Amino acid sequence: MVFKRLLGKGGVPLEIDTLVESEPALPGGLLTGEVVLRAPERRVEVKSISLRLVTDAPVAHKGDGDGESGDSFDYPSVSGYFALEKGEERRVRIRHRLKWETPLTEVKGEKLGVHLGLHTEVEAEGIKARTDDDLVHISALPLHETVLDSFAAEGYVCKGSRIVTANIPRTEYHVYRRQSLLLVDRSPGHERPRELELNFHTNAVGCEIFLRKAAVHEEYWKSKPPALRFVAAHHEVGRVDFGAEIRRWIGEVALLGDSHAADED
Repeated sequence: MVFKRLLGKGGVPLEIDTLVESEPALPGGLLTGEVVLRAPERRVEVKSISLRLVTDAPVAHKGDGDGESGDSFDYPSVSGYFALEKGEERRVRIRHRLKWETPLTEVKGEKLGVHLGLHTEVEAEGIKARTDDDLVHISALPLHETVLDSFAAEGYVCKGSRIVTANIPRTEYHVYRRQSLLLVDRSPGHERPRELELNFHTNAVGCEIFLRKAAVHEEYWKSKPPALRFVAAHHEVGRVDFGAEIRRWIGEVALLGDSHAADED
């Protein structure tokens, strides 16, 4: 373990380390772990421990963050008041149900180039909003993998991802984030788009899947080419011919123009 040493008023020390156990975690699944605290020199009153899940987390060594980086999107609850006696070590469990729309950081162990972080904030005896920062890994669900495998079978490979602080218009959302995946055709020459942009909007039943010609440098939904919406259920994995579905989706997107539909906002 790597403890971060926090100092309160008068130099009162408190050591903290956050351990994430469920790695990689899954959207809709449990994020588990523990916060370990030590009072090495004297009794310390801990008023609260709170967690923040953030996007755009820095790629940094554990404990190097200053608590200001990252954009919060979920707030797991941990602990209220307790006292640590001199020399005592206390382990506080983390058990948080992730939202289905939690962004992905990897697919089948392949990194997508985005970073999520878990910030542990401690308020204790003159210490406030000091953090222990950890990267969190979120893997794709079987439905995500099946859809992406089917695109790969058609020649489209995932070349990265981007997370935007916004929602997909006219969708019910619980995380104000939109994650786009860039799919690139590795076998060009067909009458189809060279690059596609894919958005999974996931819930307990399955996914709304939004597919469009890629415009990765455009941040705003209404500034991008028009997107088509398709749906797939978790229970359809292994039952539905997603290869045929993906071919149909690509064909329909290929027929669309590049200007944005007037009724999308």
